Amino acid sequence: MKLAPNFNLQDQTGKLHKLDDYKGKWLVLYFYPKDDTPGCTKEACNFRDARADIEKLAAVVGVSKDSVASHKKFSEKYHLNFTLLSDPDHSVIEAYDSWKPKKFMGKEYLGTSRNTFIINPDGKIVKEYLGVDPKNHADEIIKDLTDLRSTF
Repeated sequence: MKLAPNFNLQDQTGKLHKLDDYKGKWLVLYFYPKDDTPGCTKEACNFRDARADIEKLAAVVGVSKDSVASHKKFSEKYHLNFTLLSDPDHSVIEAYDSWKPKKFMGKEYLGTSRNTFIINPDGKIVKEYLGVDPKNHADEIIKDLTDLRSTF
């Protein structure tokens, strides 16, 4: 287990959030490539729909390099009921080793990998999901959080 890198980023309303705000709580911190794209929308809506079950276990926070304004629009359009953080210089995304080479239509570029981290109340990463499948990720998180919390 390693300590989760700190962050201090604005959410979709402009409010600052830092890792210390979640001290003493479980946190699901997920990184996604872009607001309002098919996979990212599916993942966000799955977290939205599972929020009642996840909320009993942990807070959910999404992070992408999109702007605060983009997050606000995305959040309102899909009635998202959790925090989205804006990391325009991708420094936090990089700190969580989620800024990787990607390929699209034969072109290579750097972008955000769809990764999720479960952080325990002591601020340690206790579970990593790399290259997440957005369709069933929320169910996987609920199961693993239940197991992890029982051993904490």
